[in-house]
Amino acid sequence: MTQLNTPKIFLAKCHIVFKQRSRIGNFRYLCTVRVIAKKTLREFWIKHSDCEEQLKSWHKEALEAHWNSPQDIKNNYPSASFLQDNRVVFNIKGNKYRLIVKINYDFAIIWIRFIGTHAEYDRINASTI
Repeated sequence: MTQLNTPKIFLAKCHIVFKQRSRIGNFRYLCTVRVIAKKTLREFWIKHSDCEEQLKSWHKEALEAHWNSPQDIKNNYPSASFLQDNRVVFNIKGNKYRLIVKINYDFAIIWIRFIGTHAEYDRINASTI
């Protein structure tokens, strides 16, 4: 077997699985999703305790997700909205709150860009935040 020139940090979070079609030769990396930064969610649910459980649940589901495309998200979150530059808007607690994330599907990284009330969401440009 040929040695892969992949950083050790990357391999520490990934499992190599043989696939017939893949992104890297005959191998595909199934990586643990990283959500950056949970602190943003935590600070928000301290101020808005009514959404704590919903945000914790979203965070747990995001960490366990295997989202390779917007369709994978839409299958689990039918009310999610998709914006340019791989941004996704999730409705939290029956659309009382909005969560905007930016996703890098290739590296399984989710950046939290905004969490706020629906009224606060209406005052921002969701495509550029």
